Amino acid sequence: MDAPPFPAAAIEAARGTIKAYLRIEGSSEDAAIDAAARTALALGEAFTGIAWIAREWQAMLARSGQWQRLPQGPVTAITSVAALANDGSAAALPIEAYAIDIDARGEGWVRIAAPHGAARVRVRFVAGAATGWADVPPPLAHGIVLLAAHQLEGRAISAAPPAAVVAFWRPWRRVQLGIGRRTACSVD
Repeated sequence: MDAPPFPAAAIEAARGTIKAYLRIEGSSEDAAIDAAARTALALGEAFTGIAWIAREWQAMLARSGQWQRLPQGPVTAITSVAALANDGSAAALPIEAYAIDIDARGEGWVRIAAPHGAARVRVRFVAGAATGWADVPPPLAHGIVLLAAHQLEGRAISAAPPAAVVAFWRPWRRVQLGIGRRTACSVD
């Protein structure tokens, strides 16, 4: 699953913060700063295992009758479930053909009851902890600024990123220990 692009408004706001941190004026470095901001955001999301800025994602799932966890979180909405035929055509599944759930951790779950001859199922959903740059928690945002500054200042050398970046992000890291299968438990 490829991550969708970050909203332009979030990159623009991050650019402003990075430029202020580096005391850069003017717009001659904007393209490089935007690239550094996108890279730092992507690395941060990969490191923590959560989407930081909300945007629409898409996942392809098997046509299994088991509960399947969506690959990104925290999920705020599951917007559509469609059957995909072998030729790539899509058709929305009727509401009774599937079940959806978003649990307390923000993980999205989908169970296909009737796949209607689909080879695979496409699920579109919204995932992200913040609606925009201003809502990104300060430790995460500061880690982005430090990593982007490191990328910009060290263009000619290859040095390890500042250890402070990991220190800011580590408390937010989610580690998935299971295989993502939802199981029911019963109490006798």
